[in-house]
Amino acid sequence: MKIAFVKRNFSYHGGAERYLSTLIEALKNKEWEIHIFANKWLKHEEVIFHKIPILPLGSFLRAYSFNRNLKINLKEFDCVISFERTTNQHIYRAGEGCHRRWLELRSSFESEIKKLSFKLNPLHRYYLRLEREIFEKTPLIIANSHMVKNEIINYYGIPSSKIKAIYNGVDTEKFSPKNRKKNSQLRQALNLPEDRKIILFVGSGFKRKGLFTLLKAMAILKHKPYLLLVIGKGDIKKYMKISKNLGIENKVFFMGTRKEIENFYAIANLFVLPTIYDPFSNAALEAMASGIPVITTTNNGVAELIEEGKEGFTIKNPFAHEELADKINTAMESTEKMGEFARKKAEHFTIQRAVEEFMECIKNFLS
Repeated sequence: MKIAFVKRNFSYHGGAERYLSTLIEALKNKEWEIHIFANKWLKHEEVIFHKIPILPLGSFLRAYSFNRNLKINLKEFDCVISFERTTNQHIYRAGEGCHRRWLELRSSFESEIKKLSFKLNPLHRYYLRLEREIFEKTPLIIANSHMVKNEIINYYGIPSSKIKAIYNGVDTEKFSPKNRKKNSQLRQALNLPEDRKIILFVGSGFKRKGLFTLLKAMAILKHKPYLLLVIGKGDIKKYMKISKNLGIENKVFFMGTRKEIENFYAIANLFVLPTIYDPFSNAALEAMASGIPVITTTNNGVAELIEEGKEGFTIKNPFAHEELADKINTAMESTEKMGEFARKKAEHFTIQRAVEEFMECIKNFLS
C-alpha cells in the first residue's frame, strides 16, 4: 500500500505533528510505503519526502502557493490524507475547524471596520472559497469534535455520513498526575509560594484564546490567594499593561513558550481557557490527563468531554468574565476531586485510541 500525507510544515514536535508521526509509525508497522508532501520536515529514512515550494511572503501567499504547487496524482496512491487546507486528497482532517464559523464569531465583537476587512482580506476570501471546495469534493472528512462536524454540516450542507468525528488524543504517560510529585521543587524553581493556588492558561494567540476575559475575572478575584501563569505566544507587553491597569500585575506571570509544558500542569490547581473558538484544544486535554479540572467555553470542542461540575465547567459566552470568576471560585473548592474525574475521562482519549480510529477510517476507505 502507498499512503501519502500532506502537512505544510512537518516535524516530530507539536500537537498535530505528534499525532501525525504516531499515525505514520502505526502504518510503517504494516510495512506500507509512506510519503510526506511538505515544505519543511525532519528527514526520516523510512519515509519518502516530497518538498513543496511555497511563496514566503504573507499568510495568503503561503497558503495559496502550497495548495497550487501540491501536484499529487491520486491514482498513484492508495490513500492521500491531508492535514492542511488543500484540494487534492481522499481524506481531509479538518484540524483548524470551520473558518466560516470563526469569522462569524469574530464578527460578533469586532468593529465595523474590522468586519469589513474580513470581506476584503485575500486570506479570508481564499479560505472561505477553499473550504467549501474541500468539504464538497473530498470523499471523507475527519473532524476533531462533534462541534466541528455540525458546523460543516450546517454551514455547507455536507451529509453527516461523509464526516467522521475523531477527538484528538493525549499522551497519558507524559501528562499524568504522577508529575505532581515534583510540585514543591518546581514551585521553588519559579519562586512561587506554596500557599497560593495556581491557575494555568496555555494558548498561543491570546485574543482568540480569551486571555482578556480571564484577566478581567482575575481582577474580580484579586483578593483570593490565586496566581495566574500564562504560557504561549502573544503580545505579552500589551497584556502585561492590561494586568497593571486591572491592578493584578503581581498575580499574573507571563512565561512565554515552554518546552516541558507537563511541569506547569504539575503545579497547577486549575486550567482555564475562555477561548472564543477552538476546534479542540490539545492543552485542555493535556490538563485533564494531568489531573487538573478545566474551565473553558462551549466554543471549544473539548467542552464535549466535560460534564458540568464533574471534570470542570463550561461557559457559553467567552466574554462573561463575572460568570468565569464564579466558576473559578467554585472549582477551587474541589480541585482534587474534579481533577480525579478529569484524569479518568482523559484516559479514554489516548493518542493511541485516536490513531486506531483514524486507521479504521483509512481501512474503510481502502475497502
